[in-house]
Amino acid sequence: MSLEQIIVLALIQGTTEFLPISSSGHLILVPTVTGWADQGVVTDMVTNLGTLAAVIIYFWRDVVHMFWGVFDFIKRRTTQNSQLAFHVLIGTIPIIVVGLLLKLTHLDEHIRSATLVAVNAIVFGLLLYAADTYGLFRRTVLDMNWKSSLIIGGAQALSLSPGTSRSGVTMTAARGLGFTRVEAARFSFLLSIPANGAASLLVIGDALESGQAISGPVIVTGILTFFVALGTMTVLMRMIRTMSFMPFVVYRIILGFALLALIYSGIPLGAVN
Repeated sequence: MSLEQIIVLALIQGTTEFLPISSSGHLILVPTVTGWADQGVVTDMVTNLGTLAAVIIYFWRDVVHMFWGVFDFIKRRTTQNSQLAFHVLIGTIPIIVVGLLLKLTHLDEHIRSATLVAVNAIVFGLLLYAADTYGLFRRTVLDMNWKSSLIIGGAQALSLSPGTSRSGVTMTAARGLGFTRVEAARFSFLLSIPANGAASLLVIGDALESGQAISGPVIVTGILTFFVALGTMTVLMRMIRTMSFMPFVVYRIILGFALLALIYSGIPLGAVN
């Protein structure tokens, strides 16, 4: 990979992974605009580890609380830490189940289309608008119960369909349940830790086992993604304290229609990542 490709991929993954605008909808445009070959799933997973590390660093207090919460949960002690760990665990179950079903039925090989990315960008953008406009602002993570964490986790499973946006759909579900924007984003990011971590390590482990080497440029891309992602989260968490998700809704709709225009104009699009 060239230095230019490293920078572009890191910027795209580091920003769109956390903003509710769909990373797949942007990554599909890269080969079209630049003519570069697809970067491959290993590169995607290494950059995914970069964004994962950024979440852990930014929310390090919550991560420490969840760590100790696991021990409290094992000891059957009900604490704020054990409750947080419990809700993240419950919220992770749906995406594991759906991911396994997609893998076993090979449906994951048939849902990676540019048209689906475009439609999902628009539809889930409108749902984000509805949830953010009409959702109440009264709940925090401390008010969460197993039903709400399961619903948000179920929404996260929908993100396996390209163009949905993992952060976008989980924030939509949380806002629809009455969580504040900051708390919706906070739980969305914490919920990404086990799912993204397991997926990345699994793919990278399989690649190493099959003899694939992770090159220096790929590692550099992951490191650069970390810094971009950390900056993105910092800006986003400050923004949503004083503004709505409307700019992201508008952006998603524009992106969706732009992709549809490219599709129906006959311009070949690269593989969806």
